[in-house]
Amino acid sequence: MNVAYYLVFFVISCILTVILTARWRKRFDVNLPLIFLCVNICNLGYVLYYLSGDLEEAVIANKIIYLGGCFLPLLVLFLVIRLCRFRVSRWIKAALLTVTMIIFAGAMTTGIYPVFYKSVEYRLVDGIVYLDKRYTIFHTFFNVILISYFVAGLVLMVYTSVKRKDVSHKVLALLVLPGLMCITGFWISRVSSTYAIMPVLYDVSLIVYLVIMHKVSMYDIIDTGIEALAEEGDTGFVSLDSKLNYMGCNETAMKILPDLARIQVDTRIKDYRGFEDTLLYWLAEFTDEDKDGIIKDQFTYETDGRYYYVNVSYLMDNGHPRGYQFFFMDNTKEQRYIREINEYNETLEEKVKEKTAHIVDMHNRLVLGMATMVESRDNSTGGHVRRTSDLVRMLVDKIRQDNVLDLDDEFCEDVIKAAPMHDLGKIAVDDKILRKPGRFEPEEFEEMKKHAAEGARIVHEILKGTEDKLFRRIAENVAHFHHERWDGSGYPLGLKGEDIPLEARIMAIADVYDALVSKRVYKEKMSFEKADSIIMEGMGKHFDKKLEKYYVAARPEFEAYYMQLEDE
Repeated sequence: MNVAYYLVFFVISCILTVILTARWRKRFDVNLPLIFLCVNICNLGYVLYYLSGDLEEAVIANKIIYLGGCFLPLLVLFLVIRLCRFRVSRWIKAALLTVTMIIFAGAMTTGIYPVFYKSVEYRLVDGIVYLDKRYTIFHTFFNVILISYFVAGLVLMVYTSVKRKDVSHKVLALLVLPGLMCITGFWISRVSSTYAIMPVLYDVSLIVYLVIMHKVSMYDIIDTGIEALAEEGDTGFVSLDSKLNYMGCNETAMKILPDLARIQVDTRIKDYRGFEDTLLYWLAEFTDEDKDGIIKDQFTYETDGRYYYVNVSYLMDNGHPRGYQFFFMDNTKEQRYIREINEYNETLEEKVKEKTAHIVDMHNRLVLGMATMVESRDNSTGGHVRRTSDLVRMLVDKIRQDNVLDLDDEFCEDVIKAAPMHDLGKIAVDDKILRKPGRFEPEEFEEMKKHAAEGARIVHEILKGTEDKLFRRIAENVAHFHHERWDGSGYPLGLKGEDIPLEARIMAIADVYDALVSKRVYKEKMSFEKADSIIMEGMGKHFDKKLEKYYVAARPEFEAYYMQLEDE
């Protein structure tokens, strides 16, 4: 049997290792890739062994084989312990590893000291390499350890299959195969003095481990990320595969649905009574195709005076649905609290609405009155407050319809309410500047620019007693930053990009547009086309580019609005 035979199986084991790497997940046991590594080392050793041309090369190749072979049985035992969900002290693991390393050290003395073999002779018969070995008691000790590891793993698997229902019998059956094949192959190799069967058994074992890995990714539900919720004691979960076979649950779920204790892992849930009105009903509702695209995945379940929120979802594996998962969250306190306050709310709600509406209306009138009073001092901005407020409303409506910026209704309404307050700071500007019938001189403009910061201060003083902190912040930002520019060339702080609050960026478009299309003492009103050209050129410089599409969408309404004002 030539070296090509062993080379083929070495390549296959490498490919299987690549597959393991591609499907690797953090929750998989670290012993699994180490097993694959040891098999690759062994298969490489076989290739080098049958390429050897003398005793020295054959001994080196034999040491490489033992490099993988000595640690492989221990790693398999560790994997069995993990998959059978046993906990072993770190000191026991350290002791077993120490014993294995001693055996490995003994194997490394081959050809140097008669520790592992009394003697080793090289033979080449019909192109096949043979090492004639005379074994020592140290090698016998290795055989005893090897068998002990296999027997210990077998005992754990048998115990688990008999005593525990939370481990799949299919996984246990698969787990027996690699160990059984490899230890059988080891004795055949020893008797026949050839390693021909070992690469085959090793690669078949790796394939079995890949299958085990796939199943473990579905069955090991504690490691799927929900253990943190489960440990809180009020969250339960149940898992089924795509064929409705029971895969497991946690203790909380078993308290909620006691009949789960009767179910064996890997058996169909439909074969057990008691789940027609719970798991099977929820699953039928969840998978019902006649729901006009509406997925029903949330339910309420009551048992023993307690209420549970039930959520049904797909059990995902590498982005593909492999089954179903049921989550139970205890919301008894919430349900009782809701029931208690509902009666109180019903009697209080109307009175609160009346009082709130009255206060809000009075507040809005006060703000609008102050803005109008300020505007009356400025002979260049007649009607500016009302017009810009209407433009802001139109822009916000377009933003709300698109829903890309994900603005809630409260924010949108607050921006509209805050718009009339954007120029309140002009109350602090000297009349000689504010009412000047022409363009400002540089020093006058610097004085005029102070109205932004002053406006924020005034708004803060007006609203500091209100409980609506969101509105207060938005109103201050609108007054303070509506003259900032996207490129950082604005005032009063020279903010740039998204450092400028969104509400101020919205206000800036409305403020400039009205200034362009309205008549001022120092200029005639501009045509809609020219104003639009200036606004569009300013996108990304003066204005936020993301708001461009909303301005474009609102532009027809802007123009219709101003044409209506001309007709009045």
